[in-house]
Amino acid sequence: MSSEAGTLFVIAAPSGAGKSSLVNALLQREPAISLSVSHTTRPPRPGEQYGRHYYFVERAEFEREIAEGIFLEHAEVHGNLYGTSRTTVQALLAQGRDVLLEIDWQGAEQIRVAKPDCVSVFILPPSRAELERRLRGRGSDSAEVIERRLRNSRGEIAHAHTFDYILINDVFEQALDDLQAIVRAVRQRSALQWRRHEALIAELLAADV
Repeated sequence: MSSEAGTLFVIAAPSGAGKSSLVNALLQREPAISLSVSHTTRPPRPGEQYGRHYYFVERAEFEREIAEGIFLEHAEVHGNLYGTSRTTVQALLAQGRDVLLEIDWQGAEQIRVAKPDCVSVFILPPSRAELERRLRGRGSDSAEVIERRLRNSRGEIAHAHTFDYILINDVFEQALDDLQAIVRAVRQRSALQWRRHEALIAELLAADV
């Protein structure tokens, strides 16, 4: 068992399923969770800030970082590269903080190999029509990009069964409640509780004087 007290949560979804909205709302409810900010070669969308939403980098720099082994996971999604800093995640976990990664199924697969004790969640839309409505409603992508995301969603959803949990994001508040319930249940797992409350357990097990 790792000495790290924090839990690594991995959340993935097809584009348009509402992953980012759920993650942001979860972080409001659970401020003890640290969001790991990913690196990407994707250009920023309106309102996105460097270091808050993503670390936006050029493809050449990203490829150099891959070669240097900087990333815990990395993948190419919709023609853009995404990756998670190994050092950042390990440092937060070592401090006892829970860490959340908002990544795609390819990255999640790499994380499960590197850290088998992670907890993975896949978010599904309630229907294909709703997925398309949400993608078009964002107003930030071209018609070509939207069509590519819709095509790619089939391959992404095909991997949902490999995750620990699957949530349907139909009614947002219900999906958020379910996601928070997963986080809270994980925190009560016996292995984590035994490690986090060693002093209490030692006292309870001590022989009477």
